[in-house]
Amino acid sequence: MLQLLLDEHISLNVAVGLRRRSRAMVVRYMLEWEGGNYLGQEDSVCLQAAASQGLTLVTYDRRTIPPLLKNWAEVGRDHGGAIFVDEKSISPADIGGLVRTLHILFKQTGKRDWTNRIYYLRG
Repeated sequence: MLQLLLDEHISLNVAVGLRRRSRAMVVRYMLEWEGGNYLGQEDSVCLQAAASQGLTLVTYDRRTIPPLLKNWAEVGRDHGGAIFVDEKSISPADIGGLVRTLHILFKQTGKRDWTNRIYYLRG
């Protein structure tokens, strides 16, 4: 089932908006998640903890996360899934657009297993 972990570069208002749209959605926000203990941690540490809780990372980071996930795939290491957002399609300032698009994705794929799934979100 799709359960989201919004990275620290996504506005808290996105988490609030998603929670308002659907009580069925599990939405964690990096600044709140686990008391903020994963802020500033290595990507691999955050992704491992997210995977252990069945969380799929939502991020604009298309520079460091994809190579890490590629390395994990090569050694057979599982992750909880990743949803990449393109800032040209959905600006980080477009909170409503990101909320709508993630909510639609949840409605369409929320019951699927997101282990090792990678998705590129477009507006």
